[in-house]
Amino acid sequence: MAKSILVTGGARSGKSLLAEQLTLQFGQPAIYVATAQAGDAEMAARITDHRSRRGGGWTTVETPLALVQTLRDTDDGSPRLVDCLTLWLSNLMLAGADWGGQAADLAASLPALQGPVVLVTNEVGAGIVPANALARDFRDAAGVVNQRIAAACDQVWLSVAGCPMRIKPQ
Repeated sequence: MAKSILVTGGARSGKSLLAEQLTLQFGQPAIYVATAQAGDAEMAARITDHRSRRGGGWTTVETPLALVQTLRDTDDGSPRLVDCLTLWLSNLMLAGADWGGQAADLAASLPALQGPVVLVTNEVGAGIVPANALARDFRDAAGVVNQRIAAACDQVWLSVAGCPMRIKPQ
């Protein structure tokens, strides 16, 4: 069974639900590593929806920036779900952090972790070219992060309209 799995897809593609199912295949209790921050009412509602859908059997650890350290700190054999890398990247960029170095650290740490990890990310490169420089920088950075993490993972899944497809290994 794969030890590290990346799940990608567009907005509302079913990727989080798929990632939850893949994580629970490794057993319970599972750890939900949340990178989101409830900066407004809409985001708070999204977080609440995710929590209610998951139900019991999960411990939540919030980590908007220190993802690699959190994965090391929770590496007790329990399966972990990171949701999501895209928000983590956004948090790093807004904090002025070295997102490239952090992504490289994450990719390098995955094979060394004892417990399984499922990571969720958004596929942001399939749309139109954004009109402003910040959005283009974010799209490009997300593409780099996704490629690095996909290369480091044992499996990669793509979810489209709620239909999952394993794309690595084929």
